[in-house]
Amino acid sequence: MTCRPKGWDDWRWQMANRIRTPQQLANTFPRLAGGPDLTSVAAKYPMAITPYYASLMRRADSSDPIFQMCVPRVQELTDPPFLMADPLEECHDMPVPGMVHRYPDRALVIATTMCSTYCRHCTRKRIAGTRETSITKRRLEQIANYLTEHPQISDVIVSGGDPLTMSTEHVEMVLSRLRQVPSVQIIRIGTRVPVVLPMRITDELCQMLRKYHPIWINTHFNHPQELTPESIAACNRLSDAGVPLGNQSVLLRGVNDSPQIIEKLCRALVRNRIRPYYLYQCDLVRGVEHFRTPVSRGMEIMEYLRGRLSGLAIPTFVVDAPHGGGKIPVLPTYVVSQSPTHTVLRNYEGMLIAYPEPQQRFDGACRTPQEESAPGVWELAAGQYSRIQPEKTIRHARRQPCCTSDESVGDF
Repeated sequence: MTCRPKGWDDWRWQMANRIRTPQQLANTFPRLAGGPDLTSVAAKYPMAITPYYASLMRRADSSDPIFQMCVPRVQELTDPPFLMADPLEECHDMPVPGMVHRYPDRALVIATTMCSTYCRHCTRKRIAGTRETSITKRRLEQIANYLTEHPQISDVIVSGGDPLTMSTEHVEMVLSRLRQVPSVQIIRIGTRVPVVLPMRITDELCQMLRKYHPIWINTHFNHPQELTPESIAACNRLSDAGVPLGNQSVLLRGVNDSPQIIEKLCRALVRNRIRPYYLYQCDLVRGVEHFRTPVSRGMEIMEYLRGRLSGLAIPTFVVDAPHGGGKIPVLPTYVVSQSPTHTVLRNYEGMLIAYPEPQQRFDGACRTPQEESAPGVWELAAGQYSRIQPEKTIRHARRQPCCTSDESVGDF
């Protein structure tokens, strides 16, 4: 797909020329001809791939992360019994059709069921693309009335589908009506358009978004291969329009379940003014079992990132709990032990530090802890020592003999 036809840079052309059927897929990638019959998969879970996103594939097989995220696979039809169509029970938290109210101060509006590209790991596979429809004025009015009657809701997420696949006029209709609700302070848009359809981020769209600030956008890069000159330029246009950008990745087996891949992705995101926001454990959605990783894999990745990346570049690893339980952060254990007077903490190097509690917690006089490495954790918790120091760390190997006291600051 090296020859770009006329209209390539027009997002409407991209939408009109999406790959929608297994036959179109085989025509675009001839090496797929004679492979598994994907008709039944695409019939159950619709397929759509923009020509732009398809052009990012380096190989038309499961070794390519782009291929895995957008091309149907027969594994989608095999589900363990614990997978559900709606594991987050959004339908049960929907007081108005098309609006989810789970957290006290937030609501999510499903503005459309259409995406430019249907991700095979989508948490809303039950509705995405089954009918490509967008919110009506009547439905939007019902949602606005609910928000007015519940002023505790100050943060509204416009989601889908992908709301930026709608026309600029339709997006503005939604934003304008939400802005008329006095209690709505922040509007967030969840979109994968900068990743799969970057030409949609036009100057016209950015100028319209400026009118409804504060607007935040969370996009959805999963792999460094998705960060192209086109996608970066699209994100720059949004940032230059005053729109803060966050990123929500999903941990996907065989795609990005590697500490080094996530590190590379996070570094590239921050370099392009995109804050890594969440790293999601793949939801318990039917059709995604082949993507799921153990929770321990996410914790391993978080362990790897801490100390290698600044806090600005580290996302929060979360499990979006079944039964509408919401996002639960999952982190490695950094609190090793506690006593009334000390908490023993572990850093990324494996160093253990005795952190003293406020002085009133001590029964008697505070003692100065011994500086050498403690023989055990109990001695740290008792306040007898201040640390257990690993024998060899890169940080300590870097230290110079002159930097052994506070007097060294006089050299600056």
